[in-house]
Amino acid sequence: MRPGEFVILPLATVVALTAWSMGHSAGWLLLVAAAGLYLVLRAARLWMQRLERERQRHEQAAELHLATIEALALAIDAKDHTAQNHIRRVQFYASELAREAGVPPEECQGIRTAALLHDIGKLAVPEHILTKPGTLTPDEWRKVRSHPQIGADILAAIPFPSPVSPLVRSHHERWDGLGYPDGLKGDAIPLGARILAIADHYDSLVSQRTYRAALTPEAAIDVLKLESGKALDPRLVELFTRLTPRLHTRSTGAGSPLPASQGSHGEALPAVFDDIALAHREMYALYEIAQTMGTSLGVSDTMALIASKLAPLVPFSTCALFLASGAPHSMQCRFATGVDAELLAGLSTRGGQGLAGWVARNRRPLVNARPSAELEASGLDPQTSLESALVCPLLFGQHLIGAVAVYHVAPGFYGDDHRRLLERVCEQAGAVIHNAIIFERTQEDSLTDPLTSLPNTRFMATHLTRELARAARLKSEISLLLVDVDGFKAINDTYGHHVGDRALREVARVLRTAIRPYDVCVRYAGDEFVVILPGFGADEAENKRRELQEAVDATVIDGGTGIPIPVGVSVGAAVFPRDGESYESLLTTADSRMYVDKAQRKRAQIERQSIA
Repeated sequence: MRPGEFVILPLATVVALTAWSMGHSAGWLLLVAAAGLYLVLRAARLWMQRLERERQRHEQAAELHLATIEALALAIDAKDHTAQNHIRRVQFYASELAREAGVPPEECQGIRTAALLHDIGKLAVPEHILTKPGTLTPDEWRKVRSHPQIGADILAAIPFPSPVSPLVRSHHERWDGLGYPDGLKGDAIPLGARILAIADHYDSLVSQRTYRAALTPEAAIDVLKLESGKALDPRLVELFTRLTPRLHTRSTGAGSPLPASQGSHGEALPAVFDDIALAHREMYALYEIAQTMGTSLGVSDTMALIASKLAPLVPFSTCALFLASGAPHSMQCRFATGVDAELLAGLSTRGGQGLAGWVARNRRPLVNARPSAELEASGLDPQTSLESALVCPLLFGQHLIGAVAVYHVAPGFYGDDHRRLLERVCEQAGAVIHNAIIFERTQEDSLTDPLTSLPNTRFMATHLTRELARAARLKSEISLLLVDVDGFKAINDTYGHHVGDRALREVARVLRTAIRPYDVCVRYAGDEFVVILPGFGADEAENKRRELQEAVDATVIDGGTGIPIPVGVSVGAAVFPRDGESYESLLTTADSRMYVDKAQRKRAQIERQSIA
């Protein structure tokens, strides 16, 4: 028996007994009335039960609806590699500000939902525009400005319990009326949209973006105060300013008020969102690597860029690039960055030895190999803090050009997913590195004298201009020596140009050997050379001038007749800034002094011959 019947049946029994005592006609009337009362109460109870079931179904549908929308919003947010968890932080800031502003609970729910979906209209904005690091063009900016209206149109047909679409539409309106899409002003902007504007603006300021670094919370609040009464509601800015210390007391990380593993209600988020984020980072990293194919960068600069794009996909303590170096399966490290990078820099292996050599010989990756094996194969001390290595071949078409290696200080760090990602990166990087190698060779050819292999005049102009600017900044000196081969025309005329070329190569060798590794010797023109000596004053330049002359004077070449041919040089020196502040003025001074030295050497030679 149901609870309501405990009341109705005793009441009916009392009515029946009363009716029996009153007589048959009156009793029947009372019995009918009692039965009718029972039926009414029974129907009312059934109606209430039905309403309760409908209410429960409606709440369950609403919760399912909101959970579906939240999952969609979080999936969209996971794609944004520049602002991970942005919508959850905006939702948190907006909810707290709404409560502080005294917004009724039912409207707070609408603001929470709108915060989740405020950027859903960006689905209609091309990815390359959203992630562009530079200034947007007017057409690109118009595309971005369309996202609030598109988002509102997407949400307009969804029956939310409280308004959401208007808040999404107006979250980029400004207090001064200069916002978009409708140019609303002041209180004409929905309160929830004004709250969203502050939460969204604050989070964008404290987050790292492609076009600028993240601000501290204090600096971000200063920016909000500057925008108070212009872009933002001044009353709400004041409330948010008071609220901010409490928000960050509850934070679990810089700029992140929610743990990365939790949703807006505190529940654990599925790992699928991490998978979405990783997939998008993979696509974006490959896109950025492909973009470098059109840039003119050397191998080191190109690999540094690739390493920076690789790091979010395949974590590493050290990253290195090995290039094939002549002999089969021989490899040389051309780039290394990170832990113990100095051990790898310049390392070379031969005949398929070491990790990179094994990968070159077998053309397949190594996973969790021992990094010390690379050092052992080069005859170096194998002591290193690196514990695991992942090495993949680098191909251009079917041609192996090298290998990319990543190392980690944790043992057994790398798995199959890391291998797959590195292989995908290497597929793109092969063409990029190949282009960088060609660029370096072309650049080297354009800046190198083919006869002597010294830098040429084109290189000197750039290098000397840079060195003079550096010396001016540091208030230091630079000496420039102009070297001219004595009697070069006579060598050509007497023995032939091939002997003259041999003389130039030998002078170049002597000069290059007699200077420091960071000094520069240039073949200037014909039989003239220029030596650039950073940090040399007048006395040091004079000593070096005499030293170079003595070294060349001690040199002889074979003219092909069995008779050695002596070679000599005349040298003039000029010192920055004493003798000039531009390389043209220094060359002019050195040239004039070189001719003075040449005349003196001729006179000395004539005197020696007359004495003999």
